[in-house]
Amino acid sequence: MTTVSFDRRPEDYKHWRLRIEPPIAWLEMDVDEHGGLVPGYELKLNSYDLGVDIELYDAVQRLRFEHPEVRAVILTSAKDKVFCAGANIRMLAGSAHEWKVNFCKFTNETRNGIEDATENSGQIYLAAVNGSCAGGGYEIALACEKILLVDDNSSTVALPEVPLLGVLPGTGGLTRVTDKRRVRKDRADVFATRPDGVKGRTAVEWRLVDELVPRQDFRAVVEQRARELAASSTRPADAPGIVLEPLEREVTEDRITYPHVTAELDRDTGVVTITVRGPRGDGWLLAMTRELDDLILRLRTNEPELGTWVVRTEGDPDAVLAAERAVLTGTDWLSNEILHYYKRTLKRLDVTSRSLIALVEPGSCFAGVLLELALACDRQYMLDGPPIDDEDSDERAFLVLSEANFGAFPMGNGLSRLESRFYGDHDHLDRLKRERDRRLSAGEAVELGLVTEAPDDIDWPDEIRIVLEGRAALSPDALTGMEANHRFVGPETLETKIFGRLTAWQNWIFTRPNASGPDGALRRYGTGQKASYDRKRV
Repeated sequence: MTTVSFDRRPEDYKHWRLRIEPPIAWLEMDVDEHGGLVPGYELKLNSYDLGVDIELYDAVQRLRFEHPEVRAVILTSAKDKVFCAGANIRMLAGSAHEWKVNFCKFTNETRNGIEDATENSGQIYLAAVNGSCAGGGYEIALACEKILLVDDNSSTVALPEVPLLGVLPGTGGLTRVTDKRRVRKDRADVFATRPDGVKGRTAVEWRLVDELVPRQDFRAVVEQRARELAASSTRPADAPGIVLEPLEREVTEDRITYPHVTAELDRDTGVVTITVRGPRGDGWLLAMTRELDDLILRLRTNEPELGTWVVRTEGDPDAVLAAERAVLTGTDWLSNEILHYYKRTLKRLDVTSRSLIALVEPGSCFAGVLLELALACDRQYMLDGPPIDDEDSDERAFLVLSEANFGAFPMGNGLSRLESRFYGDHDHLDRLKRERDRRLSAGEAVELGLVTEAPDDIDWPDEIRIVLEGRAALSPDALTGMEANHRFVGPETLETKIFGRLTAWQNWIFTRPNASGPDGALRRYGTGQKASYDRKRV
């Protein structure tokens, strides 16, 4: 299997051109046909694979952190008469199931990141659709705040996955058409079953795009609309950005090490132990978040058989809380960006299909922002006693609730992790608020429902071993479904629909012969042969 790195720099992009013209930026898609991440397919018609999307993710991140002067981003194509043909079909047809699922998950997160930039950073995205726009290409446009379509009597927007490929639009297309753009459901049904798509005035009338622009005026009108959007933004015009330097990372067969995060890989047991270290200098929260984000992506993509992640912390909880206060009380653009980046990284953990187990031990620092890591886990175990290797020590584990745990980092369902954990129990949530900013012992953590169990130091090694062995004995597929259900209680949102309902359907469809079998639509696409369907509805 190809080992994937998520390191990218604009000067090395193969598929995108980024040009800054404050207050706007141009992000032009110009996919290198022969630049696929793995052999076996050509990226024709600006179609994309994971490598193309990693560059898009990098560009979105850098625009937020390195260019506070950018208030509007024009996302368009550098190719003539084609915007984007969507995810590459040959890549999908030839990929293993887990690769397809990871690919869809990452691209979904990147589209959500674009919307998050518009909503929370005042960096508003505009899609300038200057040619045919199909499937995932239209889903990129849907992630933008505005969509302008060139009026050349031929360019269309389309979601042809159902009629041509036997699958679903994989990055939120169905949901965004109805929920975000509020296309009527009968028109959405017609649209999603038409392989040729919709063009011109009909696309505007159905709300599939916002405006139709003649080809000769297209660039000028796009720039004008972007400047109008920029004028409505509150993003600072003269603040200096910060450069996202390459991560310091050392990778060996069984260990990935960053300055603030370490992962130890045990392939025999299928367990990864992730240790997050507390502050040891300025800029900790951003640095730690970048490392944790990179680690989650690398493990998720490159280590699918390591199914249980054990999350630990080390350090001074008071230093964690001080670093947290500096960001949460900051009124500058950078504090805002750090806060929302950590939020997105926690969300990435929420939708990761691995069993997540938090271990709270003496010397840990699960306080405030780092307590969110434990609350993101499926279970939490807290040692009620001295360190295992020093039974005479007076040191004990404790947790600290802070303001950060009461809404600063909402999940995809719009709730805090505490609100999700104690769904509907408002009295208990009020009690937890009264327990903020003090050290909670193992006994108190159990009483308050913040941990699953708190074994003493005599039972701790066996208890944890049994938990991890028990997890490894269960079906990974059943665990994925169970954990996703338990993590997302309460209301549905656009995000939970995309990651829950839509992703579940797509995963099922990807394994069906009608899509992925030898005579399925994905395999036969472009061969001149029709797909052979089992017509039974199940």
